[in-house]
Amino acid sequence: MPALNALRAFEVAGHTGSFTRAAEMLHVTQSAVSRQVRQLETQLGEPLLLRRHHHLELSATGRLLLQALKMSFDRIELTVRSIQERTHLTRLRVNAPPTFASRWLMPRLQSLRAAAPDLEISLTTQRKDDLVESGALDCAIRFGNGEWEGLDNQLLMNERHIAVCSPSLIGEEDSADIDLNSFTLLHVLAASDQRYLTWQHWLKAANIDDVDTHGGYEFDLLDHAIRAAVDGIGVTIADRHMIAHELRQGTLVPIVDVEVDGHQSYWLVTRTGHDDAPQVALFREWLRAEIEMQAGGRGARRGARR
Repeated sequence: MPALNALRAFEVAGHTGSFTRAAEMLHVTQSAVSRQVRQLETQLGEPLLLRRHHHLELSATGRLLLQALKMSFDRIELTVRSIQERTHLTRLRVNAPPTFASRWLMPRLQSLRAAAPDLEISLTTQRKDDLVESGALDCAIRFGNGEWEGLDNQLLMNERHIAVCSPSLIGEEDSADIDLNSFTLLHVLAASDQRYLTWQHWLKAANIDDVDTHGGYEFDLLDHAIRAAVDGIGVTIADRHMIAHELRQGTLVPIVDVEVDGHQSYWLVTRTGHDDAPQVALFREWLRAEIEMQAGGRGARRGARR
């Protein structure tokens, strides 16, 4: 049998498509990973990774071996974790997006403690801290389309977008007379050089034309755009779920009574077959109860306005 270190080096390099990324994950040098993979290829007498200019490409043999290794390493990891968790059934390790963590989850931790007083929470928000690469997580909250292959994805809630700003920014002005071109638009970045299209989607739903969305301020977190709006810097499109506190306090107000379905949602993500772990199941049921309560409260407020 090939050395376990060589198999692991190939498995990570094949998964990431990069010797550099594999070296970072394995805490070794890039040359060490490359050397171990070459030794494995020599031992098997077959190429496993085809070296391209900017990435690694799996050969047919490499794909076959990678699939087998991934299943084996996953099974080993889950077995080890199940042994460890016999003494850590009250510890829940969860990763969540920064804005969701600070604006939705953190304000509800008292409710979670009341529902599960013995549950201990370990919360991280690093984007690289995912279930595929980390064995230190029990579950994660993810924002997207439920596209995480090889994981169980359960829909929590959909985004509801509204345009908001500080009340001081519009004063007594009638919302029907507001010219958005006279305000600074606040955008959230989907990548370093790409914005989310929330402004375009909202303007189309609101039947508002001739608004220049090219300028304005950009932020890598929705939380930063919300804080800028509270400070009176400009107008942003925000998920209603993330600004419930500001709407109640009146530090943010909708500028037009238009609410749009977002194109992405929040999901609870777990490893396949792992969502029945006691602490994960408890957290999942609490999340569902909180979301139902939130939806019920909002429905009651709508009825009261009518």
